[in-house]
Amino acid sequence: MHSAPDHPPDRPPALPLVWRVLAWAAAVLACLAVFGLYTVPEFMVMLADQLWNCF
Repeated sequence: MHSAPDHPPDRPPALPLVWRVLAWAAAVLACLAVFGLYTVPEFMVMLADQLWNCF
């Protein structure tokens, strides 16, 4: 019969807090930049034109 190991499997160490905060900040800034582009009418027209040209 196979017995379970006495210790859990090794996991890679978690990222330091500074790196996690920087990653979240970068993600939030990227989202804000994308949402900010939606307030520019010319960008919306260009995006619609590009999407329409795909079909």
